[in-house]
Amino acid sequence: MNSSLRHDWTLAEVRAIHDTPILELVYRAQGVHRAHHPESKVQLCSLLSIKTGACPEDCSYCPQSAHYDAGVETEKLMGVEDVLRSAKTARDAGASRFCMGAAWREVRDGDDFDNVLQMVSGVRDLGMEACVTLGMLTDDQAVRLKRAGLTAYNHNLDTSREFYGDIISTRTYQERLDTLAHVRDAGITVCSGGIIGMGESIDDRCGMLIELANLPKHPESVPVNALVPVKGTPLGDLETVKGVELVRMIATARIMMPESVVRLSAGRSALNEEAQLLCFMAGANSVFYGDKLLTTGNPDVDGDQTMMREAGIEPLIPETASAETDAA
Repeated sequence: MNSSLRHDWTLAEVRAIHDTPILELVYRAQGVHRAHHPESKVQLCSLLSIKTGACPEDCSYCPQSAHYDAGVETEKLMGVEDVLRSAKTARDAGASRFCMGAAWREVRDGDDFDNVLQMVSGVRDLGMEACVTLGMLTDDQAVRLKRAGLTAYNHNLDTSREFYGDIISTRTYQERLDTLAHVRDAGITVCSGGIIGMGESIDDRCGMLIELANLPKHPESVPVNALVPVKGTPLGDLETVKGVELVRMIATARIMMPESVVRLSAGRSALNEEAQLLCFMAGANSVFYGDKLLTTGNPDVDGDQTMMREAGIEPLIPETASAETDAA
């Protein structure tokens, strides 16, 4: 572990960073970014909903919750071959990381989990990083995912400990932290971030980053999401956050967690190209790539390729997703 990385951030310190004049903040974050990551390189990730809807959780932002009528059709777990075809398509379009999301409260042993393990192995055979988000899991299940070759497990904290109860009542904050601990103990890299624009305060946003940065080891991956309001959910009438708010969060995350990959995630479709490029300048070095994020929209592949080509941004290919011969 890099001894220079901090795990003792205070709210006053993080607020001071977050509230720095935006040009100075981006300049500082860009310096940290260049010290730890390749310049002008962004990892392209693809996200697929492998099991959609009917989730028993009551996350107020989520159209997949069974508690709300948001027009999402319930779909059972996809077949292994269908998932691997989607992964190959994503790889051929330039993605080096393939993320699979299942609308479950928790992982349950049985045929479905066995199929997910096959999906993970198949994605790795394609030469891609494999990430899943399946809800809570036990230490034994985490070990089985590791054996299957899983690169990363996503389990977001969503927001601060203090604001969390306003958003979710069916799962505790500690249960989220316990899942992250199981992932870490199994030797899988941790992907955990949060969402802004849910009615939280700036202190809540900073508090979420403090929770992540003060873990014994920083998450290798920190997705920063902006709420995509969906009609039918309790947060469906909220306004989308301004791009500069997303830039501030990305820059603050980059300064606090220098070695982590900061992922510009949900909400990117509401940003113009200039705002997205400012996010990259602020330290984002990964985006979700493809026309859909689970059940909400995302910029199209052609538009992303054009933007990055014109900006001189190249795909980042991690060592764990180095090129392999076509296995499909």
